[in-house]
Amino acid sequence: MNRHPFNGIRPSLTLLLSLLALSMLVGGAPPNPDYGIAIKQDWISMPDGVRLAVDLYMPAENGADRRFPVILEYLPYRKTESRARNTALYSYFVNRGYVLARVDIRGTGNSEGRLIPYEYSDIELSDGDTVIDWLSRQGWSNGNVGMFGISWGGFNAIQMASRNPPALKAVIAVDATEDLYQDDVHYMDGIMHLDSWEMSQDLDNARPGAPDYVIDEDYFHNRFDTEPWMMTYKKQQRDGAFWDRASVRDRYQSIKIPTFHIGGWFDGYRDSLPRMLENVQAPVKALIGPWSHAFPHDPYPKPGMEWRYEAVRWFDQWLKGIDTGIMDEPAFAVYVRNWHKPGPYLASVPGRWRWEEGWPISRVNPVIMYPLANHQLKRSRGGQTKHSLRYIPSIGMEAGGPVMWWGDVAHDQRGTDAYSLVYDSEPVSEDTEILGLPRALLKVAADAPRANWFVRLSDVSPDGTVTQVAGAGFNGTHRNSARDPEDILAGEKIALDIELHFTSWVFPEGHQIRLSISNAQWPMFWPTPYLMTSQLFLGGEDGSHLILPVVPKGDVSEPDFHKPAENPGLEGFENLDTGNASGYGEISSVDRNPQTGEVTITATNTGATRYPWGVESYLETIEHRTSDANPERTAMVGSHRLEVTLGKRILLWEGELEFSSDAENFFYRYTRKVSENGKLLRQKTWRETIARDFQ
Repeated sequence: MNRHPFNGIRPSLTLLLSLLALSMLVGGAPPNPDYGIAIKQDWISMPDGVRLAVDLYMPAENGADRRFPVILEYLPYRKTESRARNTALYSYFVNRGYVLARVDIRGTGNSEGRLIPYEYSDIELSDGDTVIDWLSRQGWSNGNVGMFGISWGGFNAIQMASRNPPALKAVIAVDATEDLYQDDVHYMDGIMHLDSWEMSQDLDNARPGAPDYVIDEDYFHNRFDTEPWMMTYKKQQRDGAFWDRASVRDRYQSIKIPTFHIGGWFDGYRDSLPRMLENVQAPVKALIGPWSHAFPHDPYPKPGMEWRYEAVRWFDQWLKGIDTGIMDEPAFAVYVRNWHKPGPYLASVPGRWRWEEGWPISRVNPVIMYPLANHQLKRSRGGQTKHSLRYIPSIGMEAGGPVMWWGDVAHDQRGTDAYSLVYDSEPVSEDTEILGLPRALLKVAADAPRANWFVRLSDVSPDGTVTQVAGAGFNGTHRNSARDPEDILAGEKIALDIELHFTSWVFPEGHQIRLSISNAQWPMFWPTPYLMTSQLFLGGEDGSHLILPVVPKGDVSEPDFHKPAENPGLEGFENLDTGNASGYGEISSVDRNPQTGEVTITATNTGATRYPWGVESYLETIEHRTSDANPERTAMVGSHRLEVTLGKRILLWEGELEFSSDAENFFYRYTRKVSENGKLLRQKTWRETIARDFQ
């Protein structure tokens, strides 16, 4: 999810930029010399009378009397404050003959109505049908609408594609998934996940639209007093109808229009790309590069590429009826990652681009490797034995921080490996590439009714440095079904088929392949509540083993992507403090008491932005707490502050969360406050006890 809305300009301002300036800034396909750019505001009325606010980024000047296809980005992330971001992003398309529409979802930003009850609700998607129809019928529209977006915008682009509104002709989804239970942030891999996004989004939902920030009874009813989304998600701990409502994972055939999927190796939503390529029957393409949760023209890490050049070709093909040749190219462009040192930060990822015809890749050679009694990892089976592992609830910080979602750049894995079962291969005799989703087929047991397993694949360099290549978690109570979990019986030997998350990697000659297995990865995943020991069974015909998708060497073709273009700036805003690189709370301290086994991790984030109407700043502090002696007593305690200074008017929104557990329940307490010039206007607290449902 996008962490924080980007910056903007005064909502009444019309922006006209000359072609001469833009042609120097926005490379790729040549801009049309007749087009300037104008930002216009409008309202889109829903059937129930609620109006959604839309900013239209339009070709202006000599292009004003022409009809253009429309590209929609549909988000709750406050279009008015995002105008600087949107101008930089959209101008590339506008100058190539498109209208860009940025719509605030019902009850968010500047749109009217009561806040939607949760992400991707039927209300939001039904409103989307109306929005697309409205855009297709305007005098400046040629009747063809496309969608694109990153994160939330990519999610609902996929979901709207499955609804097939008549005017929607093609979509591009960046860093998004079609599986809301296993892949989204709330229950990644079927295990409770909790981070700063859920808390900060609940507070941001409670704000009225900028720049007026009208606070009246209508505002309190429709926004401030609405139930926090997080309460809803934490009650839905198993897969089922709640997650099915907007997931396309079991109904790919519902997508009838062309879809283009863009992901990053350091983004947690990347698994959707091979699934979409394999299962969608309509025209489909995909591209994956070395970046994290970011647009590829402005990436972290580098190198990036000008994805908008490819997007214009895509939309020209389907919205303008121009044969751009994009469908004559292979369906999948892959950035093959070469070895690099672990994080936490990485400026650039070594590697190269390569075309693939689609998915699955027929030439991939599955290589089976077996963990052995002597902790080696070999291609031959060993004798039967078992290894035991004591559950240490507080391990896993190196493998996945509080917001990594199996993305971002992981730390050196040695700290977590020290408390894991670890199996190393001999040094590889030649460079060895993998591409795909490695699988760990494990035979395991545990002496407690709840247990999770975490599998990590790593590269061990000759100097001992350990770089994470792929990983996945598995909720042991979901071994037969994530919809109908079952207790683990003490001593029961159970089979787990764990598909690791999508990866690309080249193990250099002389490096080792490492398989690591543990029962905790905190604070990324909530610990199971019981102290225990687990077993891993090795050897024999059905012993534990690893399957690697090895790519043989051979001649391949390479795409020639454009380098990222510079983007036009915008007066009236300034980033005073950009906060953490990830946009989320990052670990700032770790306090481990070796006597009591209690561990506290503190994560912080701060930032500030100047808008034409004032200054907005935020401060976030989160503590993750657990205990190796009493893992049932785990907690996340956080505070989030958003302050807006409008001359002599100072508005402050505060959110305070306490989310904790014992062996049987989760305990939720959230307080929301709004103050003006130091005077408390409203305070509301929600409390709920939620039964642990096989978590």
